[in-house]
Amino acid sequence: MRNITDEEFKIANRYLFLSMAIEVIQKDLNTVRTNNIFKISEPYIHFLEAVEMKAIEERRELKQQMHKNRLSVLLTDKSDQFTEYTYYAKRKEEKRNYFNPAIRKKVLLIIEELFESVKMKVSS
Repeated sequence: MRNITDEEFKIANRYLFLSMAIEVIQKDLNTVRTNNIFKISEPYIHFLEAVEMKAIEERRELKQQMHKNRLSVLLTDKSDQFTEYTYYAKRKEEKRNYFNPAIRKKVLLIIEELFESVKMKVSS
């Protein structure tokens, strides 16, 4: 049984996994900047910066919606295989357990979505 509404969950869930995706993008961007893994790294850096900006912009909008609807999500437990997050909405709460490989898959899907949206913007 759900304690928070589908819309509240959708907003908080997207915020959670988008934040994780931003961390991954920032780490990758730092790696590309510091390790000279490409002969010409500037196009990769510019692309990752555009993806990062798009993700941060979306997260900012989600954060505003979360503040307006009094939503938050917190990490409450972590093990080798599962991670638990607690979603808070107004005076309600709901705990969710995620299989760690499933978290990775969700983050990957968001990164692919961001890449696609930036790629479409660049090619237009």
